[in-house]
Amino acid sequence: MKISSRSTGAAVLISLSMLMSNAFAAKLSKEVEERMSHDGLQQIKLKEVDLAYARPGASLAGYSKVILDPVEVSFSKYWDPKRTGSNFKLSNEEREDIRSGMATIVQEEFAKTLQAKEGYPLVKGAGPDVLRVKVSIIDLYVNAPDTLAAGRTRTYVASAGEATLVAELRDSETGQVLARMVDRREARNFPGQLTWSNRVMNAQEAEIMASAWAKVLRKSLDKAHEIGKK
Repeated sequence: MKISSRSTGAAVLISLSMLMSNAFAAKLSKEVEERMSHDGLQQIKLKEVDLAYARPGASLAGYSKVILDPVEVSFSKYWDPKRTGSNFKLSNEEREDIRSGMATIVQEEFAKTLQAKEGYPLVKGAGPDVLRVKVSIIDLYVNAPDTLAAGRTRTYVASAGEATLVAELRDSETGQVLARMVDRREARNFPGQLTWSNRVMNAQEAEIMASAWAKVLRKSLDKAHEIGKK
């Protein structure tokens, strides 16, 4: 049975979301391995991220522009969000505000990093020199969401939360997957210290994580072009 690239991508995300803890605990699970490599990709070493797979023989050297698809965000199934300082659960609107806010931050950080210093312009249309990048954030867990509710109390946390990146790089014309990477990160943790959790702090921590992920992609593109010039 033939499965579309869209449905297989969804299957990868669902599988990774369910099995991520096992994959990073000690040994890469067989099921995660199959999901990551089902379309011919092979595991490679990339020290900046937890898992990376690439198509044998594929190169990023020929890509000088990027299509950056809209970022998708999904929460951890273990997240049971409540308004900070109360036992009331977040409304659907408040959850959507957090989700869309995270998506915007990640989208902006990737766009800024990719285009910085005469880098890789973002375009809308496919082409032989255009790389298509799909970024998804899964397992987002916000320790103390700040909803700006009236009369809210201050909440102090050791970390703002955690999230996992799943990124797929495709040839924009053929749709063929060239590489896939997965990386779980926790917001900065200062041992022995607690930080007041608020909307500004949560956004700053999200920006730091998103910037780090974007720099991995930019570094990979830059390195491929340096090799291509030799």
